Amino acid sequence: MSQGIGVVGLYVRDQDEALEFYVGKLGFRVHTDARNGDYRWLTVQHPDQPSFQLGLFAPQAPALDASTAQAVREIVAKGAMPPLVLNVDDCRAAYEWMRARGVEFTQAPEERYGNVDASFRDPSGNGWKMIESRRGPG
Repeated sequence: MSQGIGVVGLYVRDQDEALEFYVGKLGFRVHTDARNGDYRWLTVQHPDQPSFQLGLFAPQAPALDASTAQAVREIVAKGAMPPLVLNVDDCRAAYEWMRARGVEFTQAPEERYGNVDASFRDPSGNGWKMIESRRGPG
């Protein structure tokens, strides 16, 4: 039996805004964009990881009631959700490439713990840590 994670969901305040950010600024591509009434299933993929999808989901019914959806939007906007990690070959080059496309960083590349890393947020407030690992195979 084969198993694996195919989609990891992320709450965003506006799916069109998130789509522009992840595709237009980070270089992801759309995998699925399907609607069922007011519900939209929107996933993107990193071009180097075609078997993995990042779901860009609005906090809304049927998954959440109205008060919970509002609470989730507020928590995401504050940057309180756990950060996601983007592995890169060259953190400084990726930083410059993303900055040129309008990504706003909360931390420029820094060397620490044998790695180079930088931090940014998406337009909804979700935090990202971008890491260039200098460690050899483990």
